[in-house]
Amino acid sequence: MKTVFAWHRPLMTVAALMVVSTVVCLVGLLVDPRQVTGLDAWAKPLKFSLSILLYSVTWAWLIAHLPRWRRVAHVAGTVIAVALIIEQVLIVAAAAAGTTSHFNVSTPLAGAIWSAMAVSITTLYVCTFLTTIAVFFLRLGTRSTTLAVRAGAVIALVGMGLAYLMTGPTAAQLADFRGIAGAHTVGLADGGPGLPVLGWSTVGGDLRIPHFVGMHALQLLPLLAILLGWLGRRWQLLADDRVRTRLVVVATVVYAAVVALVTAQALAGQSIVRPDGVFLAAGATLAAAALVATTLILTLRPRSPSALVPAA
Repeated sequence: MKTVFAWHRPLMTVAALMVVSTVVCLVGLLVDPRQVTGLDAWAKPLKFSLSILLYSVTWAWLIAHLPRWRRVAHVAGTVIAVALIIEQVLIVAAAAAGTTSHFNVSTPLAGAIWSAMAVSITTLYVCTFLTTIAVFFLRLGTRSTTLAVRAGAVIALVGMGLAYLMTGPTAAQLADFRGIAGAHTVGLADGGPGLPVLGWSTVGGDLRIPHFVGMHALQLLPLLAILLGWLGRRWQLLADDRVRTRLVVVATVVYAAVVALVTAQALAGQSIVRPDGVFLAAGATLAAAALVATTLILTLRPRSPSALVPAA
């Protein structure tokens, strides 16, 4: 545990604080019946607690294993840790006050809080950009895992940037200003029916979906590579890392396409649970292409055993 905490102490400290924040938010959900924009007041800070926890641990590990740019990445990681704490403190404080944290400019105090969050988010993005560049110097045990980490970091950076699509005032807000400038729902006001726990709109487009899906490529693609490596030790079909690397390439392309698809769907004002024929066809085509590519890779895999292929 001591070694784990030493990966990157500021980010691991944030992770520990997010564990505490998660407990606080769970208690809040149990004892506080208030709702904000149609969701339990403590649901949003709970989701942010869990997301920040994953983000902090992942980057703490990556920064600790960098062969180059470690000092720059360490400084950037420390700034990221401070930005994350500021962000979460403001979100939790807004939940405790029974109001919304994002897009709220209804009073001078609310506007100042939202401005502080905007500065924090922008700082977080710039520093994550720097650490993402540093990840390209990281070499892990296999090419498949190295590729998965690099691709996941890039897609996560894109996913983080998609949050900026939510920050501009909508046409309805400009026509009838009520102290809110920005929204995650497209085509409707925030606060309508949503999916359980996640809260994503079931009646309109929701820009939180591509933001969420994109950001967590940083965890999901490396986990896929780790799973393939584990299976490769038990299943001859995946024993060759060249095969696993090709599968990671397919997964990366599919994942990036999914992020693009759900972004387009959200901007079109369509709910994730009610896509029209165009988006259904695009999703089905993407799934079929992934299946065909995977089948070809496994069928046409190298027949001769390869020597250990070093990470690029």
